[in-house]
Amino acid sequence: MPTLPWTAPNPAPAHAPVVVMASRFEVRSLRDVPRFLLRSLAAWRQVRTAPGAHGASLVARPWRRTFYTLSAWRDRDALHAYARAEPHRGIMRELRSTMRDSTFTSWETTAGELPVSWEEALRRLAEQAARDTAEGAGAGRA
Repeated sequence: MPTLPWTAPNPAPAHAPVVVMASRFEVRSLRDVPRFLLRSLAAWRQVRTAPGAHGASLVARPWRRTFYTLSAWRDRDALHAYARAEPHRGIMRELRSTMRDSTFTSWETTAGELPVSWEEALRRLAEQAARDTAEGAGAGRA
């Protein structure tokens, strides 16, 4: 499982509140993996210079066509500003057609708890995916 280790471009004081965001992306086919990986690396480089970014990591499971991100931010505004900025914004648009599935979750903690473990992030992503599935199943019921 190739991993880009936790990088902390703008460390925050240990007591400072932070927003953590984790994501899981699954692409449609193995042919989509190289392109997704290359574009993910560009977005990861952007995090390293993004205002309010306190840390980030990326896990690629290419044979499973799955990618995970984990990042920490000063606040939700900093996270949203990053998502709306280039190249991230263009990357999201460009890769939308290659996506089979995605899950996003976020929570608040303190900078002293960083970096969040991948075990914790994967647990929270699994919980969110289960909620998303339950809500989707409920949406189709009368």
